[in-house]
Amino acid sequence: MSILDRSTAQTVDYVDHSAISGHKVLRNTYMLLSMTLLFSALTAGVSVAYALPSMGLLVTLIGYFGLLFLTTKLSNSAWGIASVFALTGFMGLTLGPIISRYLGMPGGSGIVMNAMGLTAVIFMGLSAYVLVSKRDFSFMGGYLAIGVLVAFVAGLGAIFFEVPALSLAVSAAFVLLMSGMILFETSNIIRGGETNYIMATVTLYVTIFNLFTSLLQILGFIEKE
Repeated sequence: MSILDRSTAQTVDYVDHSAISGHKVLRNTYMLLSMTLLFSALTAGVSVAYALPSMGLLVTLIGYFGLLFLTTKLSNSAWGIASVFALTGFMGLTLGPIISRYLGMPGGSGIVMNAMGLTAVIFMGLSAYVLVSKRDFSFMGGYLAIGVLVAFVAGLGAIFFEVPALSLAVSAAFVLLMSGMILFETSNIIRGGETNYIMATVTLYVTIFNLFTSLLQILGFIEKE
């Protein structure tokens, strides 16, 4: 076998191994993601049923970033799975008061159900597009990171200064950014860029969470109009 043939064979083997590894990570990610979404829905349901009050912005941010840091540290051990459930369960509890607020509005149940349906359609549609097309969306990483940071700061500004128009604009921006994140992360997984299914699960869960809450705000605004 010539050097060129050996090189070609090694390249093919590497690509095949990378593809197999990527699909394994994707399968594990989707399994863990589905379980964490169910657990988060359960904790959100408990929060709604018992009318638990909002934890406040400061407690929410400390809890989120603290559990995210812990999950990152434990992502290569079995304890990482427990940490993921702690993080997503906590986020479900913070989501409960938000859902309760919308359920208290006229047509609130429709707003919540429509937001859930749109979130599912967007996530499944974009994920399917990446899986079928196998396009590489890695180029979006830097743009998305900057966009999320800017939108996050703008969102804090909208809360502190109570600017409804800015809050609505931030929600619209987050819908676009989270859609981009779905494309980026799914592509990253199947191409072998993300090999840790725990961290992949966290990324996709946070993406779905932000997408849902942003759609809630947009639909709630439309309903009030």
